[in-house]
Amino acid sequence: MLVNLCTGIAEPDALGKHFLPVMASRSCANLLDLVSGDLLDIPQTPRSLPRVMTVPGIISDLDGDSEGTSSVYHERKIVVANMLPLHAQRDAGSGKWCFSWDEDALLLQLKDGFSAETDVIYVGSLKVEIDVSEQEEVAQNLLDKFNCVPTFLPQDLLKKFYYGFCKQQLWPLFHYMLPMCPDHGDRFDRSLWQAYVSANKIFADKVMEVINPEEDYIWVHDYHLMILPTFLRKHYNRVKLGFFLHSPFPSSEIYRTLPVRDYILKGLLNSDLIGFHTFDYARHFLSCCSRMLGLYYESKRGHIGLDYFGRTVYIKILPVGIHMGRLESVLNLSSTSIRVKEIQEQFRGKKVFIGVDDMDIFKGISLKLLAFEQLLQQHQELQGQLVLVQIVNPARSSGKDVQEAKRETYLTARRINEAYGSPDYEPVVLIDRPVARYEKTAYYAVAECCIVNAVRDGMNLVPYKYIVCRQGSMAMNKAMQIETDSPRTSMLVVSEFVGCSPSLSGAIRINPWDIDSVTDAMHLAITIPDSEKHLRHEKHYRYVSSHDVAYWARSFAQDLERACKDHYSKRYWGIGLGLGFRVVSLSPNFRKLSIDHIVSAYKRTSRRAIFLDYDGTVVPQSSIVKTLSTEVVTTLNILCNDPKNTVFIVSGRGRSSLSEWLAPCDRLGIAAEHGYFIRWNKNTDWESGPPTSDLEWKEIVEPVMNLYMEATDGSYIETKESALVWHHQDADPDFGSCQAKELLDHLENVLANEPAVVNRGQYIVEVKPQGVSKGLVAQKVLSTMVGREGAPDFVMCIGDDRSDEDMFESILSTVSCPSLPAAPEIFACTVGQKPSKAKYYLDDTADVVRLLRGLANASCPKPPHIAQFQVSFDSAF
Repeated sequence: MLVNLCTGIAEPDALGKHFLPVMASRSCANLLDLVSGDLLDIPQTPRSLPRVMTVPGIISDLDGDSEGTSSVYHERKIVVANMLPLHAQRDAGSGKWCFSWDEDALLLQLKDGFSAETDVIYVGSLKVEIDVSEQEEVAQNLLDKFNCVPTFLPQDLLKKFYYGFCKQQLWPLFHYMLPMCPDHGDRFDRSLWQAYVSANKIFADKVMEVINPEEDYIWVHDYHLMILPTFLRKHYNRVKLGFFLHSPFPSSEIYRTLPVRDYILKGLLNSDLIGFHTFDYARHFLSCCSRMLGLYYESKRGHIGLDYFGRTVYIKILPVGIHMGRLESVLNLSSTSIRVKEIQEQFRGKKVFIGVDDMDIFKGISLKLLAFEQLLQQHQELQGQLVLVQIVNPARSSGKDVQEAKRETYLTARRINEAYGSPDYEPVVLIDRPVARYEKTAYYAVAECCIVNAVRDGMNLVPYKYIVCRQGSMAMNKAMQIETDSPRTSMLVVSEFVGCSPSLSGAIRINPWDIDSVTDAMHLAITIPDSEKHLRHEKHYRYVSSHDVAYWARSFAQDLERACKDHYSKRYWGIGLGLGFRVVSLSPNFRKLSIDHIVSAYKRTSRRAIFLDYDGTVVPQSSIVKTLSTEVVTTLNILCNDPKNTVFIVSGRGRSSLSEWLAPCDRLGIAAEHGYFIRWNKNTDWESGPPTSDLEWKEIVEPVMNLYMEATDGSYIETKESALVWHHQDADPDFGSCQAKELLDHLENVLANEPAVVNRGQYIVEVKPQGVSKGLVAQKVLSTMVGREGAPDFVMCIGDDRSDEDMFESILSTVSCPSLPAAPEIFACTVGQKPSKAKYYLDDTADVVRLLRGLANASCPKPPHIAQFQVSFDSAF
């Protein structure tokens, strides 16, 4: 039913415009320039929603009737996609726009998976161009009558965004087509990328006009909007956001060729849940995250999750389904029954293959025709008995490649018909015109086999529709003169490169490039016994009918709720500029260490223990020169010379390096190689862990590590006095990770009876003696202090990597021992805002040095040389 939207005058909009502050860079980080600068002439987003939010989640029409506004919140889901699920046309009489639901649109059908109380708001573009003077009125009426929010992209932007970047660059790349030469795809065009960014920004603005960020769930669809999550996450750190990709995701070797690859990956990772049709697509995405962003995933209780700056981004693998009710209603149409009878009469006595594909280079239509031609050639007894009906949907993109595919298809079909046809028989029936749904349904019902021969496709629901149509209905059975209780049969020949292939275990899977195998599969499909056809059909129908579009939407919504359940139990910080923006998620008790706070505690205590990591803590991790600056040496010496302090550097570095770098600090304690060697000050001897004889296991470990080093290009071995470390950060990420796992298992087996432990860290596998860790160093120092001068009343520990987490955990457990008379002041502090067992953080090494200087000033209240040092240090930072 058409709804004439001829009324409604827009009120002034009370919602504010949202802009995202960003910084400029050559790499398109300056989003404001992209949206409103000289690169594209893009007008302001029309103020198209004359509504205000009076109660969280409730939008009022501002028509003066306040009694109509309910204070009861209904769950809302905002579905964002490139196109709204609407049909549009002008009324011939009034000239006004008329709109109706597109009943076949996936976005509309997915509502069946939500509860009846759920309000669904759609954000997207219309399929028609609306004049600027009409946009405000149309937008208001679409919101009132359809809960739809149109984006109204300017035509020049739409052309560059959709027909340019989406269709000429992303779509071919995601289907494994690289622009190797000008005649084979379009090279990367930065102006098209800028249009993509601008369009995503407009979509984000529209979402932000209607969102209640604390309550609403947002579900973004497909590759047109892959950086939209970044805009939304930047504005609302706790936004509940899911993304589903309906196309393939290419392997890392293909995807890495995209110049803006990192921005798109980071955009997707700003979602809470990312959905894919198959594990292959998800695996490729995870591999890209590993190779390009250094992220790794874990699988816990069946759920795959990526740790991204403290947030867990979940991965959902579930193919979309079809709308059973919609298809069954078409089966019962009288027009379908009439067309079925006509098709049966047309092909009486013949076996019918059916193919329904878009006209593009990835659907493999010409390869399908070549296989059919070979089938007729090899099996002459089938000539005159087989018909391939190929329905060609209109192309969704244009270009030389599409025209070439169309020309080849017609030439091949003509050649087959001329060679094997007759005046009353056409082996190939090519239908290249708009085909109504009822007519497609009729062809499905008649065909004995459906062939999907795509060389690369996202999902493809044609096999699902075919299965349901072959199951039939009361009206269809009557039209086809089939007994109601007769067994149903169907056969599928499906390309292994299609997203639906894994879910159709009874299909004959083929490599579409192998013409011989496709020919054999087609022959098998028509010669297989009916009993087996029935078993295959029953298996498929059970799956298709139970995994429909409602099941898919409901499952995704449930997983999105689970992924977002911890949003308000953590603290969030936004970091990064432009499209590199991301959110750091941390414990609510995790906060920056205030210098005033710790200095206050420092002054009122008298037995203090201070533990400091070296690399990344007192010296920048990236620094080439690892020696300490004069200022830091002076600060450490002041702290060490305070008789109330016990100060230790605890590092994984070797003792010779640390002795050299820390030589100016006479009273500084050093724990080298994670505590295997300990020295209380420069004038004492090194204490070592287990006796040297206990390191004989190194003779077992070294040959094994050498074997893996030689087999893994880019890896190397670091030899310490007490440990051996195999590094693979310069190796291929996937192969290095695989080899590290194998090496870990190998070493654990050969060292089962040796006094050594094998640990796997970030890009390393380390073997070290049992009973050696930074945590044990802290325990030993604190225990010694208790025995010498009494329990400490102040403990500070600062470090930046995983090994320091042992120290944080150790001091918390040691000082909470009931044997201590009173709990000391504890300051466990990590460097950088990241998940940690520490309660505090400092941003970087400069912050660490400032804090140490503050403590030094408290130990020695500003004698002349320290005052001068403080001035010079302040000016340095």
